[in-house]
Amino acid sequence: MIRSFATGIGMLVVVAASHVDAGPVGEIHRVTSDPSASLRDAEHRPEVRVTIWYPAAPDAVEHEVTIGPPGSKPLFDTGSVALNATFAPGEDRRPVVLLSHGFGGTARIMGWFGIAMARDGYIVVAVDHPGNNTTDKKTIAGAVLRWDRAEDLRAALNAAEQDQTISPHMDLSRVGVAGFSAGGFTALLAAGARVEPGRFQRFCQSNPDDGICRPQREFTFTAQDEADLFKRPEILAEAAHAGDDYTIPQVRAAFAMAPSLMQALDPASLEHMQVPVEIILGDADTIASPSTNGLVAAKIIPNVSLIRLPEVGHYDFLSSCTEIGRTTIPICRTVVPQADTHQQAIEAAEAFFDRQLRAAH
Repeated sequence: MIRSFATGIGMLVVVAASHVDAGPVGEIHRVTSDPSASLRDAEHRPEVRVTIWYPAAPDAVEHEVTIGPPGSKPLFDTGSVALNATFAPGEDRRPVVLLSHGFGGTARIMGWFGIAMARDGYIVVAVDHPGNNTTDKKTIAGAVLRWDRAEDLRAALNAAEQDQTISPHMDLSRVGVAGFSAGGFTALLAAGARVEPGRFQRFCQSNPDDGICRPQREFTFTAQDEADLFKRPEILAEAAHAGDDYTIPQVRAAFAMAPSLMQALDPASLEHMQVPVEIILGDADTIASPSTNGLVAAKIIPNVSLIRLPEVGHYDFLSSCTEIGRTTIPICRTVVPQADTHQQAIEAAEAFFDRQLRAAH
């Protein structure tokens, strides 16, 4: 299937859905450690939860995965997986995609993307970022120590590499990274971008009504709350490393969906990024406005491709809303059918990662 999308820089991007495996997808869960997690987690646990999707054996039986309050009808459909299934035989080692969720999200809410990539033959390693996920109590540290999100991905990759169930199937010479919203920011950090300390604060002081500067619906706190947090010595010590290099050396390509927090990044670091980057965003995004986020990055990163989706908003990139979700949750009311947006993102990611991680293999 061939589809074309107009981009904001006058190019035409042609994507093809390959679906090399198109068989069952397995899901396994692990927990690893990250020292900075204890600063961000409400209970000070130094833990990062890891979800891994992968091509499963042909006889694996999938079950539908949904999201919603216990005992009630689900609000989101994530897809279907076979929990703890055996890995598919055949290809000895498979390319890997690291996956970062958005502000206040979870690995599960990005399952629509991760499961699809696993069905196409990738091993997808996703995390729940400590202090900034839907499952746990959110914290201000989890929200503002944003550079540590890349360390969560590094810890998850290292844990998978050391896991004898997973490791034999991973090709660490073919690693990509993907993310949505703040996860797009995380993906760029893992691919070589750097935070410029103080830059985001200066931007928001001058642009308080920008979508990324306004209080976020997932978790709200005041400037005074943030100032009080940075009075703590251990937080100040962590903040001293904000501008460090968080590149994950194995990463060879980055795919960013509706990326946010681009104003926190050092433009010079974007200019010197070496790995290919693809950005997909919605022109109707009012949360991570393209004009101050994705389009800014696309103008600076040297080896970048850009896909713009008309009438698509920010939350269109979350898991598919159920009928109950569409009638009860404001973010589920989309102009473009969510399934269409997902399909375009999946096909674009498959084509991009196939070019960068499979073409020369």
